[in-house]
This record gives sequence, C-alpha cells and structure tokens, in this order.
Amino acid sequence: MFRRLYDWTMVKARHRHARGWLFGTAVAEAIFFPIPVDVLLAPMVMAERSQWWRLALLTTLGSVVGALIGYPLGYFLIEGLTPLLQDIGYWDAYLHAQDWFARYGFWALVVAGFTPIPFKVFTIAAGAAAMPILPFVAACAVGRFGRFGLVAGVVAAAGPTFEQRLLRYIDGIGWACLVLIGIGLLYWRLA
Repeated sequence: MFRRLYDWTMVKARHRHARGWLFGTAVAEAIFFPIPVDVLLAPMVMAERSQWWRLALLTTLGSVVGALIGYPLGYFLIEGLTPLLQDIGYWDAYLHAQDWFARYGFWALVVAGFTPIPFKVFTIAAGAAAMPILPFVAACAVGRFGRFGLVAGVVAAAGPTFEQRLLRYIDGIGWACLVLIGIGLLYWRLA
C-alpha cells in the first residue's frame, strides 16, 4: 500500500508542474497549511538530486512569500484571530512565540525556521509584535533556507542508498506513522 503511494509521489515529483506545487505549498504552509512542506520537498529532491539547492531555494522563496502574508494577519487581525488560534490548538505556541520575540527578536525567527512549532505561528506573532519588516524578511529567509537547505542537502547526499533503505522499510514506516497520527488525534480529542 505505502509502496504504491511512494511510487505515485515520485511520479508527481517529476511532473512538469511539481515546482509550482512546491512553491504554492510552501506559501500555504507559512500561513495556514498544517502539513510541513518538507514532505513534498524530499521526494522532489530524490527525483532531481542535482537540483537540491534550487528546490531548497524555491521552497524558501515560497515560505517567505507566505510569511509576508502571515505577518499582516498578525499585525492587523490578531484580536480576531485569537479565538481561532485557541480553537485549533496554536494559542500556547503563539504565546511561546511572543515570548521568544520579546527575548531574542530577529534570532527567534531564524531559530523558528527549524523548530517543530508551526512557522505560521511565528509569522503571525511577528506581525502582532510589529517586528520591523526588513529584519523579519531577512530572518525568514535565513531560517527557512537553513531548514530547507538542510533537508534537501541531506536527501541529496544520502542518494540512492537512502532511497533503497526507505523502500525496504516503507510499509513499516507508513503503518507506524498512521499509528502515531491516530494516537495524536486520540490525545488531542481527549485533552
């Protein structure tokens, strides 16, 4: 089952519109999309290993564009977004991001590019904190390229060996991920 999904993903990763989807997903992920763009970036790098840095750069540009959309949401609409952030479980992360901005400013956003806290929380929090726009863009670019460059570089460097190992264990990995998602959803519903 998961091997067929992997094969389908690799075909889509080579599609002529794949780069547009990668860019669009990166934009959406920085604003509202809950799935990290890395799940699209990694198979695209596996399909075009020699293009890893261009794919990382394209993903970074999309993420920065998305951040530039998320920033005004925080700047102008944080009061209206507060109930939504609470409802979808991002309120604590938002408060954590606000604390980081108060303490570390520019560096908080650079580090945010690598954290498991959704990046959209930081883009909205930066707007709500009225972070100056030029340091905001610079921090987004540095942090996000650091992350996407690392992901793409590791996947490209691992090469066919990584792909063969992945294929050997793909069904076990797939089922383990489904179980973890199920446990996470159960915890979220009961918490």
